Amino acid sequence: MLRNKRIKSDMKTKTLLAALGVCLLSACTTTENKFHVGEALDYCNRQVERTLSRLHDTNGVVDYTMMPRNILNGQNDWNCRKATKEEWCAGFWPGVLWYDYEYSGDKRIKEEAEKFTSSLEFLSRTPAFDHDLGFLIFCSYGNGYRLTQNPVYKQVILDTADTLATLFKPQVGTMLSWPRNVELFGGHNTIMDNMINLEMLFWAAKNGGNPYLADIAISHADKTMKYHFRPDYTSYHVAVYDTLTGDFIKGVTHQGYADNSMWARGQAWAVYGYTVVYRETKDCRYLDFVQKVTDVYLKNLPEDYVPYWDFNDPAIPDAPRDASAACVVASALLELSTYLPGDKGERYRDAAIKMLTSLSTDNYQCGEASPAFLLHSTGHRPANSEIDASIIYADYYYIEALLRLKRLQEGKPVIG
Repeated sequence: MLRNKRIKSDMKTKTLLAALGVCLLSACTTTENKFHVGEALDYCNRQVERTLSRLHDTNGVVDYTMMPRNILNGQNDWNCRKATKEEWCAGFWPGVLWYDYEYSGDKRIKEEAEKFTSSLEFLSRTPAFDHDLGFLIFCSYGNGYRLTQNPVYKQVILDTADTLATLFKPQVGTMLSWPRNVELFGGHNTIMDNMINLEMLFWAAKNGGNPYLADIAISHADKTMKYHFRPDYTSYHVAVYDTLTGDFIKGVTHQGYADNSMWARGQAWAVYGYTVVYRETKDCRYLDFVQKVTDVYLKNLPEDYVPYWDFNDPAIPDAPRDASAACVVASALLELSTYLPGDKGERYRDAAIKMLTSLSTDNYQCGEASPAFLLHSTGHRPANSEIDASIIYADYYYIEALLRLKRLQEGKPVIG
């Protein structure tokens, strides 16, 4: 009898421990377990199909030089722009197609990606207009080469990296971002967006290009790290340097609220850019720095983890959001988290998933209303351009972030 009581007591204890284990497991469950990345990628695939069907005319003909750029508030279809050296966003749509092909394996998507990508080949033979060559070529040809190993793509990247390098001014130590705006800013201007274009230089230096390209990227990153940030690690949009001496003159904004404000997408470019620089150099200075840049961004986010277009706009909470900044940071954090073991890495990964969770709700997805992925991005608020719009670079970094999360969940390297 006593033995039976003991058995019942042991069984009760085991049941309680099992229940406690379930509770603990539930408590440890992050938003990752609630977010279904496959569903989000399926949604992106459907929207890509919708866009492609609209880009084909009634005879099935496509102008592969016309790239989706935005869907403005109140519209339901893409505004397309000609792929020219001035159209800095022309590489994102081909990049979206390559990412969708990577996910879907659909050969028809691959064929469309190839055709849109080829419209940008002329940039490898054209003098640099500005720093955006990385956006234009590495998002398109870079992803294309990664997935196909087409040697023609590799040569286009290498040639374009050499072209981008012509903007580097040794006396300053950075690339001249906007040659057309030297007079406007009163000197050699370097914008935070330029950090994203360093990746193509690093890649070229490792893949048959001039090793000096990596030196240019490091010099640019170092001087930007020194002068482009305030003591609290928020960033200026534009750093202006003396053209002759290279001395720092001032930090100003162009697309943010004010010279001393934290423009959301500018800070996002910094998080992404310095994550890449650490990846390519493994120099711990960059890993330490990017955490500081990231932490000031994260601590000022609203509850849904999608920032207002500028963190210091006095109109908050009635100011526009910028989903594109959230996409850029989510993608960067998923990579950055892999370089930081322990709680910090987990916190960054969890933050990225919270961003993707919000972006994947009806509050931010376009759904049936239009063929873009996301609503509520802000392009150039001071110029009243692309306010509360769907913008192609938001879609690009959204699908990139989703694919990175999928790889992590599968135990694969975050960079495919």
